[in-house]
Amino acid sequence: MALVSAKEMLTKAKQGKYAVGQFNINNLEWTKAILLTAEEMKSPVILGVSEGAGKYMCGYKTVVGMVNGMLEELKITVPVALHLDHGSYDGALACIEAGFSSVMFDGSHYPIEENIKKTKELVSICNSKGLSIEAEVGSIGGEEDGVVGAGECADPNECKAIADLGVTMLAAGIGNIHGKYPENWPGLSFETLDAVQQKTGDMPLVLHGGTGIPEDMIKKAISLGVAKINVNTECQLAFQEATRKYIEEGKDLSGKGFDPRKLLAPGFEAIKATVKEKMELFGSVGKA
Repeated sequence: MALVSAKEMLTKAKQGKYAVGQFNINNLEWTKAILLTAEEMKSPVILGVSEGAGKYMCGYKTVVGMVNGMLEELKITVPVALHLDHGSYDGALACIEAGFSSVMFDGSHYPIEENIKKTKELVSICNSKGLSIEAEVGSIGGEEDGVVGAGECADPNECKAIADLGVTMLAAGIGNIHGKYPENWPGLSFETLDAVQQKTGDMPLVLHGGTGIPEDMIKKAISLGVAKINVNTECQLAFQEATRKYIEEGKDLSGKGFDPRKLLAPGFEAIKATVKEKMELFGSVGKA
């Protein structure tokens, strides 16, 4: 199965009132765990790559080579999109060149006119190549690869202006943040989400910062047009917890427990369990 644009899977998700998970990848273990789980669950999936993770994995061409190799070797049959997460303009161009099937241009920190101009240019390039493109209005709180946001809510009219450019999907800030949510977090602004959906119609909406949002809020967001939910921190925490337990129990000191294949196995299984749980929550199981 070759990489696909996220357009078809998200259009189906929005119509079917479920969401496709974007799970960020950081290395081979992450990628393999997510792909195997998607195949097992018969769920479409989006592999997210931040610019920082792309550099860490030796560049976008390395990532494309690894993912394409796995699709073939693991005999993956479900739809898989490889997507740049929170990309800069230049980052988006580099990923298009490298063979990604989807990109996000995060122009939320620019004045809206500049965001529209740059997004419009990238929409034209992506359309000519059959790729999907995500845009953002209103910043997502927290920090991701140096882009810091306070979790501002998006202006529905600005969302409409960006949606009208022909983007595939739109990330609208609705009080969501990256990383762990603070205890005093007021929750998602469903009023904003509802207003954005009314202005953007059939456009699939994206919820960033999916880690730590209560299940009832996730389900409500999906009912209000969210068709893509991003998960990153939760997989990292699950991996860390399983790896810590393995080492604290001294399993790396007995036999060949220090072999990286054994050392990383509990974390790998923890990622699979987390992804499975999210796919069940999002409603994408069996939708491939």
